[in-house]
Amino acid sequence: MKSINDTNHDEMIPLDFYLSQNYPNPFKEKTTIKYCVAYKTKVNIIVCKTDGTTIKNLVNEIQEPGTYEIEFKACNLQEGNYFIKITAGSYSNIKKMKIFN
Repeated sequence: MKSINDTNHDEMIPLDFYLSQNYPNPFKEKTTIKYCVAYKTKVNIIVCKTDGTTIKNLVNEIQEPGTYEIEFKACNLQEGNYFIKITAGSYSNIKKMKIFN
């Protein structure tokens, strides 16, 4: 994950889009998802089943460049494997996550 220091805002601005592995993984009740946005664009992050069915839309908005963290709560979801999918500009990535009871 590359970044530059924006002296006007005194924070790091990523040069690339990036989706980190959720932490902790596997998890029981909640997990944190961290991602980077390289330039202002529409960001869509979903959690889906292994068959591609969307469980929850976590982000669906235009975001400024920066690093973001969101918390996902596995309320009433069955134990098993799920996926986090990000689409931002021309960037797309998928990470596997596991829920246990």
